[in-house]
Amino acid sequence: MYEATFSISDSSAYTGPTGNADCRIELWCNDHSDLLYVSGSEIDPLLSQIRTDIGIEAELRREEEAVVITSSCLKQHEVTHIERYLRANNCLLLPPLRYENGEKQCRILALESANLTTLYADLVADEFEIDVRAKREISTPVQSTPLLTLDDVIPDLTERQREVLTLAVDAGYYDLPRETTTAALADEVGISRRATEDHLRRAERKLLTSLVSYLY
Repeated sequence: MYEATFSISDSSAYTGPTGNADCRIELWCNDHSDLLYVSGSEIDPLLSQIRTDIGIEAELRREEEAVVITSSCLKQHEVTHIERYLRANNCLLLPPLRYENGEKQCRILALESANLTTLYADLVADEFEIDVRAKREISTPVQSTPLLTLDDVIPDLTERQREVLTLAVDAGYYDLPRETTTAALADEVGISRRATEDHLRRAERKLLTSLVSYLY
């Protein structure tokens, strides 16, 4: 078996609204509706757009997160959904679909490497912009869960949270003694010190909450 991660630029109802916003969508398709996990600091305009384009049947909110059940399936509104390309090339989609930065990220499973090659060729032929982020051969199950990867362990951080956290690590914020301050990080990112500290705390909380169960 072979697994690849494709990043696809398109203009879908979920891709477009993430293009200029600090937010991310994860989608599980249920044929008649979609289950969405939405995270980020700018999700209100995104949810408003989804409500207009697709419809929202139910919604749960908490701070910068939302779980949404749509009124209809995205495939009912599009003719270029990824599933028809997967079916034609004998590939499978590993959910969820991820939408961020105006792109759709798909984890795809194929029995033969050639299937991934023809899938890529078909998408490019239809003028999709494709970036192959990763590709690997799967020869044995990983741990007790097949196809478990680091993405399944690490929590979803917003683009801004990842930016601030990465900068903090690179600049020595977590070194002993510290080599920078949150004020300096804020100047580098171009946001307020308070916002920088908030992004750091949220990122740290997500990481620690997710990883603490693996310490035992």
